Order: sequence, then structure tokens, then C-alpha cells
Amino acid sequence: MKFIFLIFFILLLSACSTSRVIIPDEALEPLEASKVTLYYYSADKDKDASGNILCSAQGLVGVESVIAPSNTILKDTLDLLLKGELTAAEKEQGITTEFPLPGVRLESFDLTEGVLTLRFLDPQNKTGGGACRAAILWAQIEATAKQFNGVQSVRFEPEELFQP
Repeated sequence: MKFIFLIFFILLLSACSTSRVIIPDEALEPLEASKVTLYYYSADKDKDASGNILCSAQGLVGVESVIAPSNTILKDTLDLLLKGELTAAEKEQGITTEFPLPGVRLESFDLTEGVLTLRFLDPQNKTGGGACRAAILWAQIEATAKQFNGVQSVRFEPEELFQP
């Protein structure tokens, strides 16, 4: 009998209590826009002492951009890089990009233990085309991705992408 009374008392207490979750006003504010850096290429900054183009990350130039409020800032940043939208002023400074590449898009990504795996779709095989070109495209994406906390290295899938 005591057992039944105890259960009744517990049920009565739980019915009388109400639980509320209080959300502070600042948590209701919309996400803020974020400043990010997109890495493009300048052949003028990528030359050896003899003036030969090196096709290296030395030629990368960071261009600051603002990303709309988002919970997917890494993906949105890479998508913006892939659009290849340079301003007239950036082009006048010798900054270039081969993006956009027709059909190329970021399908998904995964960050595990510091390794960011980017899965791209490239139905028209536009990510290849010579060692120099492939290296620069790879470097642009890698540098843009590495600005985010936790990204130590970048892998591309399928592995055939960005190959000479």
C-alpha cells in the first residue's frame, strides 16, 4: 500500500511542476554576417628570381569577403570561391581565378581529426588540365578551407580531381 501511495505522490508532484526553458534575448538575435578570406591567384607574386612562374601557393592572394549569416560558413565560403566572382579592382591588381568551372560544385564535406574531406562533382572533367593549373586550383581551395578552426589538412574526393 505504501508503494502505491508513493507512486501516486510522485505523479502528483510531477503534474504540479512545470518546466520552462528561458532563452536569453541575445540567443534570439539572427546570426551575423562573417568576414572570410577567399584565396585567388596572382602570377606576378608567383615568380622565381629569373621571372619564371612557379605554379605554387606563393602566388595566392587573400581577398576579404562577407558571407551572409549562416550555420554552414565553411561550405558557403567554398561555394563563394567556386563562383569566382572577382571585382574590377581585384582584376586590375592582377588577381585571377579559373573559377567558376562549369559543372563543378561541392557536394559534401567532412571534418574528422583535423582532416577536411571535400567531395566535389565534376561531370565535365574541368578540374584537370595540366600540372600548373591543377596545383593552383588545389591551392586556392586548400588555403580558403584552412582558415577555419580545426582544419589542418584538406583531401579531395574523388582523388582524380585536380590532377594534371
